[in-house]
Parts: sequence; C-alpha cells; structure tokens
Amino acid sequence: MSRFNVAKFGGTSVANFEAMSRCAAIVENSPNTKLIVSSACSGVTNLLVELAGGVQNAERREQLLAQLADIHHSVLDQLADPVDTEKQIQALLASVASAAEAASYQSSKKLTDHLVATGELMSTYLLTQVVKERGNDAVRFDIRDIMRTDDNFGKAEAQLDEISALAQEKLVPLCKKHIVVTQGFIGSDAEGNTTTFGRGGSDYSASLIAEAVQASGLEIWTDVPGIYTTDPRIAPKATPISEISFSEASEMANFGAKILHPSTLVPALRHDIPVFVGSSKQPEKGGTWIRHQVQSKPLFRALALRRNQTMVTLRSANMFHAYGFLAKVFEILAKHKISVDLITTSEISVSLTLDQTDTAGGAPELPCEAKQELEQLCKVEVEHNLCLVALIGNKISEKKGYASQVFSAVEDFNLKMICYGASPHNMCFLVHESESTDAIEKLHLELFEQ
Repeated sequence: MSRFNVAKFGGTSVANFEAMSRCAAIVENSPNTKLIVSSACSGVTNLLVELAGGVQNAERREQLLAQLADIHHSVLDQLADPVDTEKQIQALLASVASAAEAASYQSSKKLTDHLVATGELMSTYLLTQVVKERGNDAVRFDIRDIMRTDDNFGKAEAQLDEISALAQEKLVPLCKKHIVVTQGFIGSDAEGNTTTFGRGGSDYSASLIAEAVQASGLEIWTDVPGIYTTDPRIAPKATPISEISFSEASEMANFGAKILHPSTLVPALRHDIPVFVGSSKQPEKGGTWIRHQVQSKPLFRALALRRNQTMVTLRSANMFHAYGFLAKVFEILAKHKISVDLITTSEISVSLTLDQTDTAGGAPELPCEAKQELEQLCKVEVEHNLCLVALIGNKISEKKGYASQVFSAVEDFNLKMICYGASPHNMCFLVHESESTDAIEKLHLELFEQ
C-alpha cells in the first residue's frame, strides 16, 4: 500500500462517547484513512491551562481535577471493556494532580507543557478503545516518539528532518497494518521532555505528521462544515466555500478565522498535500478543499476577525527626514522577542500591532523594559481592546472601484488603522472591539449578500 490519508479531529469532535463514535464512523467510511490525530476532549485544555498557571486554593484545584475526571469517566462508562483504558486514564489523572500541586508553588513553561499535554494523552486512550470496540484493528501511538522539537516550551519549533526519519521508521510501518490513533499539539525535545506547539497547534502538528508520512491528503474534522465566507455566528447568511487556494486560506487563518492555525498549512503546502476541512457532526454536508490551485478566484472571498489586538503608536518629531529611526525601533522589538503583525507609518509616527499565538493566549502586551527603551526614542502610546477585520480575496489592489464599495460599507465605524497593498490577497483595518461584529455584518451584507 502506498500513500494514505491522515484525519485530524478537534476537541469538539472527541468531546464525548457519541462524538468519538462519529469519528470512528468517518474513518470507517474512508478505507484510505489510516492515521487519526486527536486533540484533547473539548474543554480539557482550558482546565489544564488553569491548573498549570498555579492554583493556590486547594479546593479550586480539587474542583478542576474532578471536572477533568468527569469528562473522561463519562466516556469510560460507555465502553464495553474499559479496564485497561481506565488504568491508563487513572495514572494520567494522578500525574495531573501532582503536577498541579507543584505548579501551585512554582509554575513554569516546562511544567505547563507537561500538564497541558495530558489532555491529548488521555483522549487518545479513549478514542483508540472506541475505534477498537467497533471492530476495527486500531493501535495507539505516542507521537512524542517521533515529533522532535526544540525546548522552547509553550511554542516549540519542529525539527523536520528528525521527524521525517523517525516517522518513516516507526509510524509508517504501523499505518500499513493498523488504524493508528495519535496525538496532535504535543512533541518532545532531545532530552525527552514534553513540549507543545502553542494554542491551535494541533492542526499544525497534524500537518507536520501528514508531511512526515507523505500522506495523500489531510482531513481536518472540526465543528463546522468547512470554511465560510465569514463566521456564521456573526453573519447568519455566510455561505460555505467549496474550494479555496492555500494562499487565501493562509491569509484567512492568519487574520483570525478560527478554522485553521496560520502555520497549519505550511507543511502540507511544502508537499502539495490537499487539506479538507469538514464537520464531524455533519460529514454529509461536505466541506472545503484547500489546494495549491483552484478554479475560481473571486475578488472577495471571505471576511475574518481577529480579537485581542494591541496597537502601539510611536511618535517622534525627530523622525522627520531622519535615517535609522525604524531600524532602532525594530532592533528594540527584536531584542525583546516581540513579533509585529501590521505596520503603518507617516512622516513622524509609526503604528504597529503586536502578534501573539503562544499557549497562554490573551492580548499581547508590550513588556515594560521594551516600553522604557522605546520611550528614550519617542512618545509611546498603547491601545487595547481592538479587533482586526480582514477582507480576503484575489488581486484586490488591481481592481478599480472596489475601495468605494468597501469604505462606504464601513463609513459609520471609527477605523484605527488601515493596512493594504502588501499582499494581493487582503486588506485590513482595526476597529474597537465594541464595533467589530457590526463591521463584519455590514461588510458581509454589502460585499457577499448582494
């Protein structure tokens, strides 16, 4: 047998026994799918992140541990033969309890990764047993045996050559004989310490795994039937997109569309592996194929919203006709490992937004030391509670008259910053959080529903 498919199931897709059974049915209906990559059960990662942050109150800690036990026991209670699986889950829950106690004294990124990874370790014991009990030949594989990363805990970098060699040696032979169930989101460093790829990293690791086993396709099963023109919870008339190009989908993901993590697509893109996004609750509804080349390339494809944005504005009269000001600014940002997302400049000021995608989540902050250094150069203003609205499409900047359509749709909103021209696939602006969903609704109505 040559190439096979990899299917990745998100947290809501493995939330409970019924959900896991639906996953098993999807795999059974696709004989070419030999490798399942699973997230933690829905809600589990948030509980583990809270414990990893250090919960001093012992009662609250017990409460969180009880919630974790309940989620996993609800699946165990419905298994025909839970004995071995229950042993494994109990052992992992015990290790969570002791690590959570350690975190209450002193939390660290290393301990956070160790704790947070148990979500995936537990869900895959349960999912393997569910798949087996339906009469399939399934085995569980610990992805840490092949997913080699550096030791940048909370946001680990994959070591591609090692992953590929280990996958060909240990994982591919298993997939030829069985259905293999493994974990997304986690890996291990050279010392064998558990690492994670940061929030949203389970799609990325599924893509890395697909690349390493040279898969024929990567299916990402989530709670939505594919990629829509925008979030249907914001604009109820949003419609599904049947196929979309890698570059458009990457822009969408980059600008906060919840479907895919920005770096998710890169490994699949490198090897031209098509990616399918569908709903595990309604597999019959189809989904979206993401490919290198697509047939239709509309001017406006979709709208994305990214919350929790922080804008930093730097003003200095010395910038006027001066050399090297921006270089100094970026030198300070680089020194403090601050990733900049969008940037606009005028003669005496520069505005930029900060980027954050690590495991802890939340709005990005400008560290005090960086702010102090910048204040020696210029006046620094920091604004929070902003959202980024991004319009995704094709060759937007080459079409006459489109700007009047876009700006008349948002004329009633206070736009903080407009970025445009750097990519043929997007145009974006910042608005206050309180106006963000209205702006998306209005744009969707004008550009997509007419």
